Amino acid sequence: MTLAAGTVGPEWIGRAPHEEIERGCRPVLPSDDPFYQPPAGFEHAKPGTVLRSRDVELGFLGLIPQRVNATQLLYRSTDMNGDPQATVTTVLVPAGHAPEHVRHVVSYQCAIDAVSSRCFPSYAMRRRAKAVGSLAQLEYLLMAAALAEGWVVSVPDHEGPDGIWGAPHEPGYHVLDGLRATLDFERFGLAKDSRVGLWGYSGGGLASAWAAEVRADYAPELNIVGAVLGSPVGDLGNTFCRLNGSRLAALPALVVAALAKTFPDLNRVIEEHATDEGRALLARLEHMTTLEAVIRLFKTDMDNLVHPPLEQVLSMPEVQDVFDRIKLGATAPSLPVLIVQAVHDSVIAVDDIDELAHSYHAGGAQVTYHRDLFSEHMLLHPMSAPMTLRWLTDRFAARPLDAHIVRTHWPTLLNPMTYAGMWRLGAIVARVVSGGRVGFRPL
Repeated sequence: MTLAAGTVGPEWIGRAPHEEIERGCRPVLPSDDPFYQPPAGFEHAKPGTVLRSRDVELGFLGLIPQRVNATQLLYRSTDMNGDPQATVTTVLVPAGHAPEHVRHVVSYQCAIDAVSSRCFPSYAMRRRAKAVGSLAQLEYLLMAAALAEGWVVSVPDHEGPDGIWGAPHEPGYHVLDGLRATLDFERFGLAKDSRVGLWGYSGGGLASAWAAEVRADYAPELNIVGAVLGSPVGDLGNTFCRLNGSRLAALPALVVAALAKTFPDLNRVIEEHATDEGRALLARLEHMTTLEAVIRLFKTDMDNLVHPPLEQVLSMPEVQDVFDRIKLGATAPSLPVLIVQAVHDSVIAVDDIDELAHSYHAGGAQVTYHRDLFSEHMLLHPMSAPMTLRWLTDRFAARPLDAHIVRTHWPTLLNPMTYAGMWRLGAIVARVVSGGRVGFRPL
């Protein structure tokens, strides 16, 4: 069905097809799944319009069935160049919930950190998905913690259909349009002014930060009351140099593989200056999960895969332009943010996040900055979850927030409240692993 510009109305939106759950079927990759292909004329729909929907089964690690209502929405969004694009969010509703108790929504951004659609949460979280090495499968435990609070959870494929990790602005559009789709989908029974929170860590923190930065201009109608930005990368250019040749050398290589697909000048630099081995490696990365790439590229030095030396390649104007465009901090969020960062983080430099917090603060944003003295990058995510959940609960309850809090806090590892929250989180993990129902607190 082809639609002329301006003709998309409620009658078309109301006919967006819905597929009932198909139990026992192995999901196919998004690149091969017709569900992900938008209908003709979708570009004339408003951003956030649901194009089709379906119910799906979720499985922890792809294996253990989860007792949660999961619905996937294909919706119209926007890419980094402002052109129409369609992507998917997976919306989780607490099993056995009473509709009058579900009032708030959390958009949880996974650390997709890959180009392969095998790592998209809409695929990786499904039962029987072959996604070993996808971080989304592990992060489901934190989504379950949000469900246990009685919140609806939207989990967008924020890298879009092509897996463009590191692109500026675009992840924010995908997050915000995923929320529009979630709030508009009648089956969820949500009010359009429902209070919304954002949450993500590392690559997911980066996507959450973009959503917080672009929200005022792109989706001002959304009632987003707070955003948790866990170790949100801040400066991808610095992170590239920091991690190249390290045990996590795959992460900057994955970013280059993704960005080369959307920045023609960067792709030209790669074609001209990468060795045959380097170009072949970037091509192979498009099919690897995050963990697989980390293992295969352990301590790989990109300097051995380019000529002239990497330092000269990185100093080229085309590369510096990309690094400048993908850096956070140009716009201060118009909503409260909680930034969580480990001081001794070996992945994301604390100096970069200090600079981001300062730029947000200087721009007038309400910033709470937790600089954790003891934790490392991977440890801080689960250890900060109790604090994150309390902070979001306070935002949903409209409790007072002291503005411009930028300081080093008591380490989470030494905070008794952390262990009370971890005890509850441990109980949730036990229910997830056993396939039990994740309970929730009526609001």
